[in-house]
Amino acid sequence: MSNLYPHPVIAREGWPFIGIALALALLVNSVAGWFLALPFWVLFLIVLQFFRDPPRTIPAGARQVLSPADGRIIAIERARDPYLDRDSLKISIYMNIFNAHSNRSPVSGEVKQLWYHPGRFFSAALDKASGENERNAMWLHTADGDDITCVQIAGLAARRILCYTREGDTLQRGERYGFIRFGSRVDLYLPIGSKASVTIGDKVLASASIVAKLP
Repeated sequence: MSNLYPHPVIAREGWPFIGIALALALLVNSVAGWFLALPFWVLFLIVLQFFRDPPRTIPAGARQVLSPADGRIIAIERARDPYLDRDSLKISIYMNIFNAHSNRSPVSGEVKQLWYHPGRFFSAALDKASGENERNAMWLHTADGDDITCVQIAGLAARRILCYTREGDTLQRGERYGFIRFGSRVDLYLPIGSKASVTIGDKVLASASIVAKLP
């Protein structure tokens, strides 16, 4: 299934940062020459790759849970969903600065509720980041009656969580709904009985990788 992706390959959230980095590189290059400007060109390339937002092919299968982010699996465990107050299968994905940071819906469903919590900025790779860092949680309810909680979590360098959906909206599998700037994490809380399709350390791609199957 191809994703008819409505956004440019470079995320719109990055345009101001890319423009500033490019202007700095051009300015230093014109004043001091390319050699002294080389670090600024490297910075420009780093910023450019961070804000890439490529279209993806979405696997078929309504019961398959897609990865909401690019990154590495750092947790697969039974845990209490603090938002829906239930036992769940928790899968956590860590995004470093070299991953694309666009967030996409893991399932098709209605956005039942959103919770935003200001917080601290520990490394997103740490377990305590789930409960102490700045975060934005989204409750999705599928047509089959399954409830999934998807939590955007800011990391050590992240200073902005962007979520574009609202309560009552309907998201499709793989649909883009948010972005986190500069290093972060996404936690998924799935119904008990869900089966993980990944293992710790696996690298996943948003909307292209299957991370679990619903019961």
